[in-house]
Amino acid sequence: MATGDTDPSDAIDDVSTWGDFVGSDDEGEVEDASEPVERYEQGLYYPVCIGEVLVDRYRIEHKLGHGGFSTVWMAHDMLNHKDVALKIMTAGDSGEREYTIQREIISAVQDTSHLLTYRDTFLLAGAAGEHHRVLTLPLQGPNLRTYARFTPVATRGLAAKQLLQAIKVLHDGGFVHRDLNSANVMYGLAPFENNITTSNKYQYLGRPRKMPLPTNQPMWKDGQLVMPMPPRDSLVEGTVTLGDFGLAIRSGTSVECKVQSPANYCAPERIHDMNPSFASDMWSYMCIFAELYLGFPMFGGAAASSAIDFMVRTLGPLPLSWKGSYNGDGKHDESWYDQRRGPEPGLAVGDKFKRAFNDISEAEKQLVVSIVQRGLSYLPEHRLSAGQLLEDASFKELMGIYQL
Repeated sequence: MATGDTDPSDAIDDVSTWGDFVGSDDEGEVEDASEPVERYEQGLYYPVCIGEVLVDRYRIEHKLGHGGFSTVWMAHDMLNHKDVALKIMTAGDSGEREYTIQREIISAVQDTSHLLTYRDTFLLAGAAGEHHRVLTLPLQGPNLRTYARFTPVATRGLAAKQLLQAIKVLHDGGFVHRDLNSANVMYGLAPFENNITTSNKYQYLGRPRKMPLPTNQPMWKDGQLVMPMPPRDSLVEGTVTLGDFGLAIRSGTSVECKVQSPANYCAPERIHDMNPSFASDMWSYMCIFAELYLGFPMFGGAAASSAIDFMVRTLGPLPLSWKGSYNGDGKHDESWYDQRRGPEPGLAVGDKFKRAFNDISEAEKQLVVSIVQRGLSYLPEHRLSAGQLLEDASFKELMGIYQL
């Protein structure tokens, strides 16, 4: 927990308080780490400046990240005197959809302690009469994808267990996440003391590095591109929560877009015209579980065709009954369904884990390989549920090594 003294200058509009504009040589770095500028020009993203106050309550202090349907900012709630995350949705139906499904999840799920759900919500007027839904969330740290490799194996084991617990309560409530990947799982962030100044916070978070929105046309409101904050390791907690429910559905719901992006976390049956299910979530979980021990994704390829190719090279041929039902991008390969194929040497599950982190013992590797091989069953009906995996002997033995 970080502390600091009260600084009256934080209460006034002091430009020097709110980070640093980068020089022209560094603008490319900021743009590469930021959301697409054209989505501001299209009126989809809501322009934000560091230091501005939204709805006379939330003072924007840093950038947390972005997704296809939102930008996420660290803000100080001046009413309740605490730091929060503001997820500002793109204009239109996408924001309302996530708000609606989160309301349903909060109502149906008994224990949401491992789920990142909203605490408050409001609307912001956007361009051309559109509105942006804003979800106020507990402040979180970095995601698993960017940070897990820097944590001890016991912390990675805790993340694996807590994520599985999150999936279990979500499934018990009747919901399929549909978008499970390592970027949607966040570490906790230790809170600051109430009296810490913005300047003191930046000593732990880094000062915002920013630039004006480089749009090709005048904007209806000022905005900035901002590098996501890199918090000090001392602030990042070992606990994790599952977020990003914008694509979540009730179990049994048929959807038009069945393929998950990025496709290397997508269950193979979804790329063969089957609807998302609890079992497809468990495939995605197993990809994240493997990534926690490998330090890199289990399968390569962001596109469906390349992801399937990596799966076949790692696990062997797809079920013959799926032949002719491929519905992903790119062309399918007839050899994916050739039952004479086997995993390629060096890419098979056991071979991959020979390259796992050095801090993992051989006993741990054997348990992990056993869990992954069973979890990545092509046929959905052969996969363990979240509840079954939590009670699985190998999983419990692995967690027991970390005293979890």
